[in-house]
Amino acid sequence: MRCIPGPGLKNDLLRQSGVTLAELMVSITLGALLVLVATMLLLSSSSSYLEQNEAAQLDDGGRYALEIIARAIRGTGLGNWDGASAGGATFSLAAGDSANISGLDARSVSKNGDGIAATLAAAVNGSDVLAVRYFGAGIGFDGDGSVINCAGFGVGGASSEQDRGWSIFYVAQDADGEAELRCKYRGQNGWGADAIVRGVDTFQVLYGLDTDVVPDGMANRYLNATAIDALDAALPLAGLDAAARLREKNAQTLWKRVVSIKLALLLHGAIGSRPGAAPRHFDLFGSAYSAAVGDLGVHIDEAALAPALRERARKLVELTILLRNSSI
Repeated sequence: MRCIPGPGLKNDLLRQSGVTLAELMVSITLGALLVLVATMLLLSSSSSYLEQNEAAQLDDGGRYALEIIARAIRGTGLGNWDGASAGGATFSLAAGDSANISGLDARSVSKNGDGIAATLAAAVNGSDVLAVRYFGAGIGFDGDGSVINCAGFGVGGASSEQDRGWSIFYVAQDADGEAELRCKYRGQNGWGADAIVRGVDTFQVLYGLDTDVVPDGMANRYLNATAIDALDAALPLAGLDAAARLREKNAQTLWKRVVSIKLALLLHGAIGSRPGAAPRHFDLFGSAYSAAVGDLGVHIDEAALAPALRERARKLVELTILLRNSSI
């Protein structure tokens, strides 16, 4: 028996045979909108991840750099009191010896030059140089490993002023043109330098001086290296020859009055890690210091940087360190 559809069923089948052009266009438009929204969410998520990743790396890099410098500063002037009983050398700072702390403003130093004597004027954004000296421990050049320089190598007990260890911190550019904070040290076969952290905008140092007639170990004022050198240049020296005047200057130098050190380090992240944001400025020791003192490098304005350095995540890290061993 064959069933013949009625007129109503035929009309329903005709109506379900396809979609109209208008319906197709609406479907395509809705699909495109969904893809666009998903793409925007993906880009936003990727940008947020990049910013968080850069922030974490900048935090880690800044904290690591300050820890390395702080360790060197706290070890300055350390005397090897156990040297005699251990069969090693013993030496303590005499009045006519040079200070354990020294520095330079808006300078860099050569990697292989002696100490900070071979200076370079091409400093990255007016970055400073900090030099720390200390007595080692143990016999031989590397000592017993209880005293190390900024690169982690052991420093043996000093038997003279010249034998003291070195930890020098300065900023220079690597082969790719990226600025990095470096640690310079004296090895057994000469001088070397290793990078501590890359992506440095500027490195700044202030020195806290105890200027009381009877020193109390507290800083009365903070000055940069140029100001301390100017005070030293005005010292009255009555020595009969250059060697005598140098010993007299070393005995009176304001560098031996340094009891604390302020550090400020501005780091930047990868290209595009802070895209589309308005330019910012950074005052490494506060706006009052930047406005009152002509200290090159303590004020960084992103708008004045090279275009490739502008839209980047940045982190300013600061630390004040009290010297443990007085050199007065």
